[in-house]
Formats: sequence, structure tokens, C-alpha cells
Amino acid sequence: MNIAVLLRRAAADHAADVAVRLDDEELTYADLADRAARFAAYLRATGVVPGERVGFLLPNIVEYVVGLLGTWQAGAVGVPLNTLFPDAPLRHAVTDSGARLLVLPPEVVERVESVLEGATLELLTTGPESDEHADRGTFAQAVAAHSPLTDVVPRLDHDDALLMYTSGSTGVPKGVRQTHRNVVAEVDGAIEFYGITADDHVLNCMPIFHVGGLQLAMLPLLLRGGQMTLMPRWNVEVWLDLAQRLRPTVGGLISTMMIDVGNRTSRDPVRLDSFRFVMFGGSRTPTAAIERLERGTGIPGTEIYGQTEQNGLVVTYHPGEARRPDSMGRPLEQIVATRLVPVDRQESDSSPDLEPGDPGVGELWVHGDAVTPGYWHLEAPEKWAVDDDGRRWFRTGDLMSRDADGYLYYVDRIDDMIVSGGENVFPQMVEEHLAGHPDLAEVAVIGTAHERWVEQVTAVVVPNRPGVTVEALDRWCADHPDLRGMHRPRRIEIVEALPRTGSGKLNRPELRRIFP
Repeated sequence: MNIAVLLRRAAADHAADVAVRLDDEELTYADLADRAARFAAYLRATGVVPGERVGFLLPNIVEYVVGLLGTWQAGAVGVPLNTLFPDAPLRHAVTDSGARLLVLPPEVVERVESVLEGATLELLTTGPESDEHADRGTFAQAVAAHSPLTDVVPRLDHDDALLMYTSGSTGVPKGVRQTHRNVVAEVDGAIEFYGITADDHVLNCMPIFHVGGLQLAMLPLLLRGGQMTLMPRWNVEVWLDLAQRLRPTVGGLISTMMIDVGNRTSRDPVRLDSFRFVMFGGSRTPTAAIERLERGTGIPGTEIYGQTEQNGLVVTYHPGEARRPDSMGRPLEQIVATRLVPVDRQESDSSPDLEPGDPGVGELWVHGDAVTPGYWHLEAPEKWAVDDDGRRWFRTGDLMSRDADGYLYYVDRIDDMIVSGGENVFPQMVEEHLAGHPDLAEVAVIGTAHERWVEQVTAVVVPNRPGVTVEALDRWCADHPDLRGMHRPRRIEIVEALPRTGSGKLNRPELRRIFP
């Protein structure tokens, strides 16, 4: 059914409780449901029909939450857009989605109008009305001008609830379809697995345009009647202040945010004992960075693995469960089935999947309620496999190994593997060892051209203090038992920052462009 039904049910059960907070603004569940129903009425009054798309190009603000809930209540499809998209990906995502309406802050209107020149969609601005845009309707006016819609437009499990566009570092963004069933299955899985209740409070700094901010932080708490404090932009000092003052029980950090907190608190520890757990993910995080976070804050970090195509979470740990070094945890078997398919298996090969405890590396395939039915306006047959029983499996492109107890260990992306002198080298394994250097804040490893070895291991590093030299790093690698032979970085580049995609992941294609 329409996810708005479940959200309105939670709002009715917790009407007087705080649902959303941003700085000094607080909305109770009654307020949230009322404003969302008014925005739904506005959408219906302006001709938005079930299945049409409504875009949001916003930071984490209250209007985002209201707008998404109202969009679903009106039977429309939400399109959360990455605020860090450059012009070309933004233009593609908006035009490809066919969004009828775009909600955005007034300060980005000029840019969006330039990027979308000639497009026929309505722009609705948030915040106070400015003189520059006085002739344009605002989100607040749209909400205030309509009586609340009393019903929820019916949508079925297979109907789309969201189109979420990937960051597109290797090409144009792909619109990942997420149905009402996909979203609810993922959210229910997170509620059950993490034991989320109405007593929980999430500090949500992960962007809502990302599955971490929406499906893992926002929706599980709202469906259970908990409260959410929003952060519109990342600032490690602000996050630490809010975590100490408001004492949230649940948190989430993109890997880069987690590294920022760990680096900051390694110098000046801060005890954050209110958290039951803090999820972190978005890319594989070296063990050394996780340990810095735990030493600096006492936070019980909970690694997560998932993709937009899987609605954000398919592998994790129970809160309080002891981490296994380098492992992301175990699959959420209530919402996905998983397979590890040998990486060198050919289409015609009948060799079996890797079983728990088998040596070797395989590509993770997933099937289940949380997995997207496909992409918007894109077939991408290479991403799917059909088994003998007719079940479709999504091929994640992620290489993993698995121990005898079913814990998964991330190895690398298939297309990131380095072949040096005929030997396979997995960049993430080299990064894991290199990240243990005490003078390095962040590391990334790519393959670059080499006259003899064809490809060489190249390390791009960000020091955490002045004076770090390539020569000193090279000597350290030469003495490290796990960085010898083909795994030793033959080229080391020192930079001030690593390039990131719009979702905060390491942008390896950009690194390869910078360091050919």
C-alpha cells in the first residue's frame, strides 16, 4: 500500500510528540501530518496526477520531510536530487525523470533556470519570499492556501514511490526505481533489525537525497513515532555539539563524515554515550578509521553496506554485536537473499556459487523485496541475471568473500581491480593496510600505467600533519609485511583532499583522470 498510510498512522498515534527538529523549529507529528496533507492538496489542485514526479533539490530542511510525505499522499513519485550534482547530471536527472514540479531554495533558482533552460516545469521555492522572486509562489504559500487532503491516494506495492538518481561518476546518473514495497520492506527491516522504537531520536546529517538519510535514518524513526533532528550541511563541530546537547540514540555518518569525527576526536576525545548505535557506510571504511572513531567517542559504530538499487541496507551488524575485523556484517535475510558468484565464472559455466567458508572471491548478487525492479528509461540487462527458477538477481558489481559464519568481507568493485604483472590486486586491500600509517588521514589506491607491469599500484594520500614526504611513506610501505610485491605502491601522490562523488563516495574515475 501507499507508504503515506503508514506514516499518517504513526502521526495519529504520536500526535503531540516532536517529529522533526531543525535549529529552533520543531514540528509535532500532528503538525507534520497537517502540512503534508495541505501540500498533497496543493499538488492535486495543480493537476499532479498519481504516478507523476515531484522533484526536490534541497538540503536537509523541514520542507523536505513535509514535501515527500505530501507527495506520497497525493499518489505522486518523489525525486530526491543530489544538491552536489554538476550542471550536466542535474539537467539529465530532472529531464529524464519528467518532473512536473521542482522544490528548491531561492538561492539556487537562477542556476537551475539556466541549467534547465527551455524546460516546462514549475519551480516552488522554500524559505521566506525574497524581492527577487516575489512573483513566484513559495512552498509555504502552497501549504497555507489549501485545506488538508483527507484521504491517501491509493498506490499498490509495485507502483513507484521514489526515483533516486545515482551520482553518475562513470556516466550520466541512472534513475533507480524504488516502489512502495521496496521502501517499506527496507524500512521494516531496519526497524526490526535495529530494534527502533518511539523512544529513539536520530541525528540525521546524512542527506535525504541519499538512501542513508532517507530510508535508514528518516523513515524508520518516523514510522515508529521517534524524533529526528536535521542537519542541513555537514560540520563536524556542529555535529559534536548537537550530539552532546540533544543526546540522540541513533546516528548515521557517511564514511567521510565518520573519518572527520574520528580525526577530530583523536586529538580531543569526546564521550558520546547516548548513542545506541551509529551507522556508517557509503564506501568501505578502513579498520584504522573505525578504531579512531571508537577511541575518540566511545560510539558503538555499526557498519552498513547497501546500494541505491537495494534501498540502502542489505548487510550490517546488530547493535552491540562484536565487529569482526574488516567484515561489514551479515545479510538481512528477512528482506534479501544473497549469492556469491565466482568472479571468473563464465555465463556457460555451471560451477557452483561460493558457500560460507569457501576460499575465494565472488560477486554479490541479491534478490528480494528491497531490490529495485529496474531503472527509469533504461534496461541495463547486464545488471540482472535470471536463475533456473525464474528469479531475477541484481548483480551488485561488488566483490566479496565470506567466512564460515556468513560474515561478508568487502574486497573491491569488479571494475576497480588492478592487474599488475598478470596478478590481481584489489585496491581496497592495499588501502586497508596503508590506512594504518599514523600520519595519514585518508588514502585511495588506483591502477596507473607502467611500462613493464602494464598497471602499477598508485597510492593517493591525504596527510594529517605537515611535513609528510613520499620518501618516508615509501620506506614505511617497503617494511610493511602486507605491502610487498605487487601490493606495494610503486607511485605515491600526496594531495590536500580526495575527490568525492555527490553522495560522498571516493571518485576513482576522477582520480584516474588526475593521475593517468
